[in-house]
Amino acid sequence: MRSIFAGIKYVIIKLWFDDYERGWNAYSNEDYDTALKIWTALAEKGDIRAQFSLGQMYNEGKANLKIDHKAAVKWWTLAAEQGDAGAQNNLGNLYFNGEGVSQDYNAALKWYTLAAEQGDVLYQNRLGNLYCEGKVIPQDYNTARKWYMVAAE
Repeated sequence: MRSIFAGIKYVIIKLWFDDYERGWNAYSNEDYDTALKIWTALAEKGDIRAQFSLGQMYNEGKANLKIDHKAAVKWWTLAAEQGDAGAQNNLGNLYFNGEGVSQDYNAALKWYTLAAEQGDVLYQNRLGNLYCEGKVIPQDYNTARKWYMVAAE
């Protein structure tokens, strides 16, 4: 009985990865329409990787899509809420620059912080820079130092 469940689990995981990979292969071969179709179906079912990738496609205007920051916000928000650090960082960028959303430095800071808390050095350093510069959020050298130290570890 245990091996039956393990087999079913393997098949489900294999199918799940194969669909995303088919989309990635299409994207890599510049077949953006196919990637869009595959990833949209997966993203609508909650696939975090497909949600992130769709956000990227809309942000860059791939697959005969016009650049659509609002659509990028939609897909990256879904991925970010599931904990995708790249989507959290990208949302931070959109809020920071006011692309697809109203410019909101507090929202940008929220998303940047969530991304940095996941351990990515680039995001931690970016957060340190924001606190050090003090241009869009209050300058706080202690918090900047904290993020620089975390990034250096």
